[in-house]
Amino acid sequence: MIRPHTEPTSPELTEKKRLDDELEEGLEETFPGSDPVSVTQPSPTREDGPAKGAN
Repeated sequence: MIRPHTEPTSPELTEKKRLDDELEEGLEETFPGSDPVSVTQPSPTREDGPAKGAN
């Protein structure tokens, strides 16, 4: 069942503020950042040449 639109509760407001504060802190700590952090290493391309230690 969909609940009707109501004003946010105090716990919801507290959680939103906490998340907003954490996001703001993360943005401040990484500014100025040119690129986001990559969690994976891209595969080599032909232009990259053979991988080191591949022989």
